[in-house]
Amino acid sequence: MSHGPTARSDYTILEQAAPEVLNALRALGQAVDQSGLEKELTELLKVRASQINGCAFCLQYHLNLARKLDIAAAKLDLVAVWEETSLYSPRERAALAWTEALTRMNQQAVGDEVYRDLQVQFSQSEILFLTSAIGAINAWNRIAGGLLFTPPIPKG
Repeated sequence: MSHGPTARSDYTILEQAAPEVLNALRALGQAVDQSGLEKELTELLKVRASQINGCAFCLQYHLNLARKLDIAAAKLDLVAVWEETSLYSPRERAALAWTEALTRMNQQAVGDEVYRDLQVQFSQSEILFLTSAIGAINAWNRIAGGLLFTPPIPKG
């Protein structure tokens, strides 16, 4: 009986075989973390992008981090349907819409309206860092999802 796909590689192999890639992705993540954007917001976006991309490793990793940040369980539970609930602030909604637009840009052009909504909630600098965070999680999704990294399931 199969219990899911077999990993093609894993995080420790990435650390050993391609540390430069890992360091570059970590540096981008640190730049975003130091930008002043709310860590709770960026984790919520990483969860959403990982759902869209179907990356079990990144989804579990960022859910673990989000829980440590005490993001409300309801926000994590409903982020896949964020448009259908009033749980999210206007700032979160604009960022989630931007996340979805960029993550799905191969399917549809990123519209001006979603960008205008983003500009109402974020400064130009914040938009650049937010966009970088979304780009980084999409890169991670393609690495960890494509190589089928085993998700980091918390013990207990």
